[in-house]
Amino acid sequence: MPGPNGHNLPPALCPLCGRNNDCAVLAGRPVEACWCAVVPIPPSLRARIPPERRGKACICRACAERHQSGMPT
Repeated sequence: MPGPNGHNLPPALCPLCGRNNDCAVLAGRPVEACWCAVVPIPPSLRARIPPERRGKACICRACAERHQSGMPT
């Protein structure tokens, strides 16, 4: 498997760090049950997703929270 920004990562892995993104939809639960329904993911963070991974994998909660706190993701 390539690094975090590789083309072959499964959709359950964060396109920024490569860790599990805990997507409720991928787990068969409704989108309302997902952590991303309560933790904002700003456009500036979404813009960091490599173009080839956009729309294919969700950012993980840890990356979203690090971004909010000003820490590098």
